[in-house]
Amino acid sequence: LYRQMLAIRRLEEASAKAYSQGKIGGFLHLIIGQEAVCVGAIASLKPEDYVVATYREHGHAYAKGVSARAIMAELYGKKTGCVKGLGGSMHIFDKSKNFLGGYGIVGGHVPIGAGAAFASKYRNDGRVTLCFFGEGASTIGGFAEGLALAALWKLPIVLICENNQYSMGTPLYRSLAVEDVSLRALAHGMPRDRFDGDDVVKVKRRIAEAVERARTSSEPTLVEVVTYRFRGHSMSDPGLYRTKDEVEEWKRRDPLTRCRQRLVDIGFPDKDLQSLEDDVKAEIEDAVKFAEESPPADEY
Repeated sequence: LYRQMLAIRRLEEASAKAYSQGKIGGFLHLIIGQEAVCVGAIASLKPEDYVVATYREHGHAYAKGVSARAIMAELYGKKTGCVKGLGGSMHIFDKSKNFLGGYGIVGGHVPIGAGAAFASKYRNDGRVTLCFFGEGASTIGGFAEGLALAALWKLPIVLICENNQYSMGTPLYRSLAVEDVSLRALAHGMPRDRFDGDDVVKVKRRIAEAVERARTSSEPTLVEVVTYRFRGHSMSDPGLYRTKDEVEEWKRRDPLTRCRQRLVDIGFPDKDLQSLEDDVKAEIEDAVKFAEESPPADEY
């Protein structure tokens, strides 16, 4: 789990650097600070299960098994990317890994996640769908529709709200009358859960309970994981609507720092940690080199 989170952090940092150098165009939304949510949640799945995510999905794709090379090449708009360079940052997709996107329309993908879960129930294939979205999506009609259908049809889906405190630059108190998004489940007779997302092991354990419920009884769950992004909404957002003290307070709860310290505390050898971190560094450097040397996407 630590290795996956560290690789995602380094991948995002390398993406930010490439973007600032003009090597990546369009939009770029980084997940730095939220890594424990996608890694812990997806670790509770089987390979055949589905994941549907938002436009902040690089980490979800990596955790689902999409390679750093394929992700970085996609960000660069290269033919070797997982969508042949035609999707870019917001539309990563890999059918072979059952990673069903990357979607740019806020809340619009929640019914798609419900549709994937409906297909699983129709086929009786035993698969579970995880659908990730931000708290800003919980005010969108698509979210309400997906939630209603998941409950009505008892679909094998876990709806995960990654509450990172800000809908773009809008704080919770200005966007939600009731800040606990998980309470929406009560209107549909649906199980709910809510917890902090800075401990990757806790995330895995709590999401695994909802995944098991979906798999064994085809019952959906709405889960809200409270987290925080250390960067702005996108690369064009300096995040000036937040105080430095607020950001620093959340950085003290950095999921990577917590996970690394946990490994140290249980006696994980320093040399093995260093070897792991060196391996991640080499993997991401290789992904950048691969992207830069790959041919551009074909024109259609």
